[in-house]
Parts: sequence; C-alpha cells; structure tokens
Amino acid sequence: MVPVIALVGRPNVGKSTLFNQLTRSRDALVANVAGLTRDRKYGEGKVGSHPYIVIDTGGISGDEEGIDSAMAEQSLLAINEADVVLFLVDARAGLTAADEMIALHLRK
Repeated sequence: MVPVIALVGRPNVGKSTLFNQLTRSRDALVANVAGLTRDRKYGEGKVGSHPYIVIDTGGISGDEEGIDSAMAEQSLLAINEADVVLFLVDARAGLTAADEMIALHLRK
C-alpha cells in the first residue's frame, strides 16, 4: 500500500511549492495569491524506490469564530485520507490564531 501525505495549513504558506518539490513537477499552481488552490490535488513521488502520494490542499483559514468551511472541507477530507499530515506554517508571519486552531484540530 502506498502511503498518502496531506499538506495542510493556512493559504499561502508554501503547500503548493512543497507539493511541486515532492512530486518533481510543476503541476500545482504557485503564486502570491491567497485561494489559488481550491480543491485537493493529487501527485505521485518517491524516495529511492519507495513511492508515495501527496495531496495539496487549498488551505484552512479562519479566525476566533472558527474555521471557514469553503476550502477547509477539502483540507479536512485530505486529512482523513492521509497516513501522514504535514502541517505547514509561515515562519515569517509567526503562528497565528488560525494556525493554533488547525493544530488543535490535528491533535484530536
């Protein structure tokens, strides 16, 4: 069985860039525009002779009121499909309230 890796985090933290690196492709669109990736995108990669599947997600955004559901639903589906979840954050911006909410959800 091929392991599945989901890339999750807020919009514009580098998930699509990492997806392209892990799949050695340019399949995921990369731009400095929030919300460019809306649905889940699947790609294949491998380390040595070990294959894996990567899922790029649009991101989870929200505030103190909760998580926005439009793109978040796609991210939550990817989390449920995955064997491993890579949670990406923007080191320059620092941890935000939305990052804390995502981390809390992933810990559950």
